[in-house]
Amino acid sequence: MSKEKSYSWDAKEYEKHSTAQQIWARELIRKLQLKGDESLLDIGCGDGKVTAEIAALLPLGQVLGVDSSEDMIALARKKIPADQYANLSFALHDARRLNFIEQFDIVFSNAALHWVKDHKPVIVGIEKGLKAKGRILLQMGGQGNAEAIISLLHTIMQEKEWGGYFTDFEFPYGFYAPDVYLKCLQEAGLSPKRLELLPKDMSYPDKSGLAGWIRTTWLPYLNRLPASLQEKFITELVERYIEKYPPDGDGFVHVAMVRLEVEAEKNEVRT
Repeated sequence: MSKEKSYSWDAKEYEKHSTAQQIWARELIRKLQLKGDESLLDIGCGDGKVTAEIAALLPLGQVLGVDSSEDMIALARKKIPADQYANLSFALHDARRLNFIEQFDIVFSNAALHWVKDHKPVIVGIEKGLKAKGRILLQMGGQGNAEAIISLLHTIMQEKEWGGYFTDFEFPYGFYAPDVYLKCLQEAGLSPKRLELLPKDMSYPDKSGLAGWIRTTWLPYLNRLPASLQEKFITELVERYIEKYPPDGDGFVHVAMVRLEVEAEKNEVRT
């Protein structure tokens, strides 16, 4: 497995600029069709607000939210104390190194797994952690996600002012196509049920909202820069984006996103 860099998240700032992810998560939760007594693992739980919504739907079940960011787990535990949801807990875990054995009926993840480039160890860990006939429902950035932003980023980072900071830069995200992910699932012993690319619209009421989203989520690019230059880089990216993709009549700035949604089931007996 290739070595992948970990990023230091500003958990509170991410919470401010993750409204779209929460909306999409609620859409995804409805597709779970929960009975109320399942055990569920939420991978990449972030600040825990989505995980708590799931826990409220599982009064007879158990929910564990995991994230690789210590700051995110600390915020989740602070915002959602253990005595508020007796069936909910949070733990620090790397999605590539899950070590659960037949513990969960469902593995869920929203807006998280695209931060991992190689999903093979993730899927292997998920399969091991599922009970027989357990199922997964995942949504993440997919092939074509945020193409407009990425195109502008790669244009700017090749220019003279910025190029020296991006020597040997590698694209950091795992934006998979369904056919590639299908093979990954099958190799891990999971039976695919649905793999679908879904277009999504991310919108912000003004360009400061867009800047906040870039500041808190495009860390692989920003962390290449000295702290003193990061805001200048963000401003340049935002201004160029607004010039190319003007706000709508109400002043909202839109970013076209693409999500890969995955449903699969664990085989009852491994062959």
